[in-house]
Amino acid sequence: MSIRKKVPLWIIGAFVALTFAFKDPDEKYFEIAKNLEIFASLFKEINMFYVDEINPQELIQHGIESMLSNLDPYTNYIPEEQIEDYRVMTTGQYGGIGANIGTRTDPVTKKEKVVIMMPMEGFPAHKAGLLIGDEIIRIDDINIENKDSEEVSQLLKGQAGTTIKLTVRRVGVEKPLEFVIKREKITISNVPYYGLVTPEVGLIQLSDFTQNAGKEVRDALNKLKEQGAKNIILDLRGNPGGLLSEAINVSNIFIPKGKEVVSTKGKVKEWNKTYLALNNPDDTEIPLIVLTSSTSASAAEIVSGVIQDYDRGIIVGQNSFGKGLVQATRSLSHNSKLKVTVAKYYIPSGRCIQAIDYSHRNPDGSVGKIPDSLRRAFKTAGGRIVFDGGGVKPDVEVEKPNYAPITKSLLNKGFIFDYASYYRQKHPNLPAPRNFKLSDAVYADFVKWLSGKDYDYTTQVEKTIDELTQTAKAEKYYDDIKAQLEDLRRKVSHNKEQDLVKFKREIAELLEKEIISRYYLEKGSMEATFDDDPDIQTALALFKDPDRFRKILSK
Repeated sequence: MSIRKKVPLWIIGAFVALTFAFKDPDEKYFEIAKNLEIFASLFKEINMFYVDEINPQELIQHGIESMLSNLDPYTNYIPEEQIEDYRVMTTGQYGGIGANIGTRTDPVTKKEKVVIMMPMEGFPAHKAGLLIGDEIIRIDDINIENKDSEEVSQLLKGQAGTTIKLTVRRVGVEKPLEFVIKREKITISNVPYYGLVTPEVGLIQLSDFTQNAGKEVRDALNKLKEQGAKNIILDLRGNPGGLLSEAINVSNIFIPKGKEVVSTKGKVKEWNKTYLALNNPDDTEIPLIVLTSSTSASAAEIVSGVIQDYDRGIIVGQNSFGKGLVQATRSLSHNSKLKVTVAKYYIPSGRCIQAIDYSHRNPDGSVGKIPDSLRRAFKTAGGRIVFDGGGVKPDVEVEKPNYAPITKSLLNKGFIFDYASYYRQKHPNLPAPRNFKLSDAVYADFVKWLSGKDYDYTTQVEKTIDELTQTAKAEKYYDDIKAQLEDLRRKVSHNKEQDLVKFKREIAELLEKEIISRYYLEKGSMEATFDDDPDIQTALALFKDPDRFRKILSK
């Protein structure tokens, strides 16, 4: 919504007047009109008399966002300047160079820098020779030192066919490098990876549900079967959802024509619909495992829920996010839009996977513990018991990896990321992802490289001792237990050098994946996880045990 400094309040006034003129006698409409008039007069008074100068557009936007925050997390106002980002989210297309960027903190200067996180294979950034870890310092003649990644992203985007000059700082290269790149129409793939994990097990990674997601999954499935796949893993981990139509298309690949996929129910009867699988399926027999995580949401939950409700496959991983709400986009004035929740969706068993309390979640965004008394039981096609109100619960749960404090520190401070870029400059070639294993010599070099760098951390046990010490002092018990506390502190005090040895395996796995990504990008990064990914390893074990596979689906 674009409101100028001198706000044309007659527009708001006219709207209020029209609302009054045509209002329904119903009291609800009277309340709407009355409160709009109050809002208009309040805004006018603030604009005229508030002691400091205000920005009307920002003030109105804060008011809108505050109002919507009382509804649900998915009803959002989209101002005109964010429309392009919203279009990218729904279509997966934009004009640009084809590279994901992000911010890293420079370990020396402590300043934020914008770096290339992942060039998209085959697109301009990749073809021009940009590498993961390249720090962007100028775009054309614009110094981006004080700009965040969102501002830089906007500068990188533009009409296909136009050129852009990037100046970057690269690890191991003394002088900045310049790249002149022609923007192209970028289409983000919904399936960033598909391939054979073993000669008989194919994996399809589905990361989004933008246009053509169903077609991309179908094509990947058929190609994997041609290559010999007799079992399929559909990886929906981290998939935030997207278009409802594509969730239906993906589900239809694995379930028969005419079967119900999802139904929607809302206040407006026209939104109440039942969606069926309209096409002939591609394969209703191939053994199927779907991987989910706490960030698998919306359309990803429809697909995993449909597979579970029809006992078509086994769900492996963590409980999904729990978003069972349907949004529609409504056009507003001044080229802005409202993404508004219009209905809840229900999967074939009749359950809604929307979390009962979507305002309170675990720190990682996952659904918190929901009492059984608040959840209702439903049955799958084969009679298995499933529940509503908290996402899709996996048939086989796999504990989420919990990294040691030193590993988290090395990740959060970017040292694993930075060393991989350093390694890439020292070693121009690398074996294929499945053939590369991080050697003891490389790990030792990493430890040497860390020397003198600040990656200190505090363990949870140390934090607990600190809290106990503060409590003891506050309650006057400290002098009585001081000796015991200090003895305990000495026993649990971490040693960084020892931790680098103790947690070598998990650090080395992450380092190996990061190094491989420097040479083989996203596809290589995926293949690097096959031998140590607990979800994938669980899936492989299930495929090797057909009796257990069938038993899970018949419980």
